[in-house]
Amino acid sequence: MTVPTGRRERKKAATRQKIADTALALFLERGYDEVGIRDVAAEADVAVTTLFSHFASKEALVFEQDEDFEQALVRAVTDRSPDQPLLSALRREIHAIVRHCASPDAAPIWQMIDRTPALREYETAMRLRYAESLAAAIAAGLDQAPTMTACRAIARFVIDAHPLAREAPDPEAAVDEIFSMIEAAWAVARSA
Repeated sequence: MTVPTGRRERKKAATRQKIADTALALFLERGYDEVGIRDVAAEADVAVTTLFSHFASKEALVFEQDEDFEQALVRAVTDRSPDQPLLSALRREIHAIVRHCASPDAAPIWQMIDRTPALREYETAMRLRYAESLAAAIAAGLDQAPTMTACRAIARFVIDAHPLAREAPDPEAAVDEIFSMIEAAWAVARSA
């Protein structure tokens, strides 16, 4: 997450983080379905309208770094050096995301997500949005792009590498195994 520079922006970012941290603590303590938006707002000492000015939904409170991850994936494509292969840049970014999400501190959060249908549904929709953003960045960054269908397929494979690797006994090795398959598929798409 980029650090806001102005006082007002820093204050807004601190309020946002306080709300997210409070929500997560309540969800883990009481259970996601047992905690309402009003509970989170009261515990964070903010108005419900303030909560909704920072988060569009209750589910968004759990995925508070959602936009940061999406932007990081797109930047892995758009900001890579001219000599860095596309999939190498994406592999590095997925490794970073998986390390973050597979850390011991994240385990209780993912267990909560896995057992909560609303959160699983939200995560699925979030991954689809990531894939569309990533596909657009891939297509825009290539001189001779394969079809948009190929760009979208590769983007989906890359995005889906995260949950597959996160659930594997060795997440780092799983990312590498998955990317070997993605690289083979991309080579076929580029030669067609």
